[in-house]
Amino acid sequence: MGGTNLPRLVIAGTQSGVGKTTVSMGLLAALAKRIKVQPYKVGPDYIDPAYHTFITGRKSRNLDGWMLDEDTLLYLFGKNMASAGMALIEGVMGLFDGAEIGNDRGSTAQIAKVLKAPVILVIDGSGMAASGAAMVKGYGDFDPELDLAGVIFNRVSGEAHYQLLKEAVESYTGIKAFGYLPVETNVELPSRHLGLVPSVEIPGLQEMVDRLALLVEKTVEVEELLRLAVEWRRPLPDSCFSLDIAGTAEIRKQDKIPVAVAYDKAFNFYYWDSLDLLEELGASLVFFSPLDDKKLPPGVGGLILGGGFPEVFAGELQENEEMKKSIREALDSGLPYYAECGGLMYLLKSLENFEGEKFKMTGWLKGSCRMSPRLQRFGYASLELKEDCIFGPAGSALCVHEFHRSRVEDGEARTVYRLYKKRQGKISSEWECGYLKGNGVAGYPHLHFYSNIEFARSFLANAGNYLKNATIQWRIL
Repeated sequence: MGGTNLPRLVIAGTQSGVGKTTVSMGLLAALAKRIKVQPYKVGPDYIDPAYHTFITGRKSRNLDGWMLDEDTLLYLFGKNMASAGMALIEGVMGLFDGAEIGNDRGSTAQIAKVLKAPVILVIDGSGMAASGAAMVKGYGDFDPELDLAGVIFNRVSGEAHYQLLKEAVESYTGIKAFGYLPVETNVELPSRHLGLVPSVEIPGLQEMVDRLALLVEKTVEVEELLRLAVEWRRPLPDSCFSLDIAGTAEIRKQDKIPVAVAYDKAFNFYYWDSLDLLEELGASLVFFSPLDDKKLPPGVGGLILGGGFPEVFAGELQENEEMKKSIREALDSGLPYYAECGGLMYLLKSLENFEGEKFKMTGWLKGSCRMSPRLQRFGYASLELKEDCIFGPAGSALCVHEFHRSRVEDGEARTVYRLYKKRQGKISSEWECGYLKGNGVAGYPHLHFYSNIEFARSFLANAGNYLKNATIQWRIL
């Protein structure tokens, strides 16, 4: 849609666990009946966006203020608003929780300010009345640059309780209360070790979403929220609609490069903007299932194995010997590839689940991975290439994140990723990852190609060269 007055709302929480995902899902379902709504998620999350996508029929996009600069954030926001009537952006953690104390980088507040968007704060209303007003006032006064436009209460005992909360907030702070969700929503989404169970695994999900939409329409002022978004008059800069990606036009004139992308219940953690970028740079993405298919798609020049839950489907992955053989043979032939987290686990010799059961994986890489009850690494990091590889020359860098409970034992000796975290400008921790073998790399970090577009360009260049060499060899034969 044209112009810079893009209707938008940010749904934030006072902290993790207050119910902002439930509120966001209900609002998306209710709003989708009225308008084409484009969902977004703040931060490095794959599971919540999949629910957004299921509800709206539009791919939910990540807006990450730590991995992406402001111009890129604005561009991706505007780009993905094409044909949408409004945007709903679900926050991450608490409103002001970011990468470190002292700045708001990586926080919901940062994204709300970059997008000049009104914020609706979700508060756990259980066990309070006037104290809710004190909480709202504190959040509203904390950052004067932030537009806190309203609140929604969750876990409220009923209409009478909500009226107490509403009266207190509106009389003491002047901030509008837009409704509530009761303690009993009759919507329970199951969780596992990395958060909610992915949407692709939930039977009867549509019925749950329908119930949630009806509940939200009953207890939340949906029309008023829509009016707030549409009538919001803080225009966005022109960088919402353009980003210079040098060389894209020239690449588009060339033949498309087929790239196989693993996508099924075991592997579905992807930044869709990264996949879109690959297509814009000349890739033709061919999705396949390591669970159900027997071979890699024919004629591809590259392979991407994203994150997911291979530990949950390890038995099925083990049994699909034909696919594992197909992948080993392709990588032995020099097929360019990269694997992230769950993809790395699949390329190892074996995987041990939480129950101590061991399953054979592809065996392309040495070593095994073992699931742990505790997170092994969590959060943002900076990544540098120690030597030339499929992503570019040594010294190339981008911002990444890790979130995993498994650890690799007796892995490949050669690694290409140097990773580190900084606090107050000083390196606080440093480690290595990214196993280098054949024509690719496999590691735990999740990459967002818009953090450094040259990583994507280099990967595709390698894929194109592989196809050219394969064609030449075929002609010689």
